[in-house]
Amino acid sequence: MNRIFSILLSVLLIVALNSCNNGEGEGGTGVIEGDVMRILHPDDNYNLETDTVVGSKVDVFIVYGDDTFYGDDVETDDNGHYRFKYMNPGKYTLFAYSTLPSGERIAVSQEVELKKGATAIVPTIYIHEGKAYGTSMIKGRVYARYYHNSNYRGEGWAYDHRVFIKRDTELYHFDDVRVGIDGYFYFQKITPGEYTIFTFTENLNEIPDTVTRSVKVEEVGTIYEISDTINIISNV
Repeated sequence: MNRIFSILLSVLLIVALNSCNNGEGEGGTGVIEGDVMRILHPDDNYNLETDTVVGSKVDVFIVYGDDTFYGDDVETDDNGHYRFKYMNPGKYTLFAYSTLPSGERIAVSQEVELKKGATAIVPTIYIHEGKAYGTSMIKGRVYARYYHNSNYRGEGWAYDHRVFIKRDTELYHFDDVRVGIDGYFYFQKITPGEYTIFTFTENLNEIPDTVTRSVKVEEVGTIYEISDTINIISNV
């Protein structure tokens, strides 16, 4: 009787161990691998162009099945490649983090299904980073007519003229820029919201006045261009 009981206990133990190994996670013979690419959003890029490079030395996390926390993580190699070995069949979620200029991280994930003993290739994970990531840009143009002692001295793009920006919810400006030689000005790293762009003009008696434009930023990664040229008078 004791021998039969021992055999039954052994069989039950083997079944229990096999059951534990059938779920997603380590303990199998499968491989899950893929690549990470970095999309860089550099500052002082007035077309919001991005640069895509391999995501080397990036932490990649793996979630087993429907778990609410990751089960393991690895670091990509110099080519942006990563690999999880000895995995059981099942469904997995892989993720890495994009990083906003504020330091906040946003998970970017891909899902994959692994067959027993097979190799599953995860779709490439694209992560974003850089000072301009998650922001937009406002641009406009300023044209000047120049006077001296009420005498007309010429006109052209208002090179080096100051332009200011403020949030409509605040009293004072938070940034100012100079107009370029081509007449354009740019406000970078602008988050969604309503803004007032303003600068100063003068009459022939050199009395200053304010010229304003309203801009509503609704999306990130977008260039909002003021449609009409801002015209000013400047006494020199």
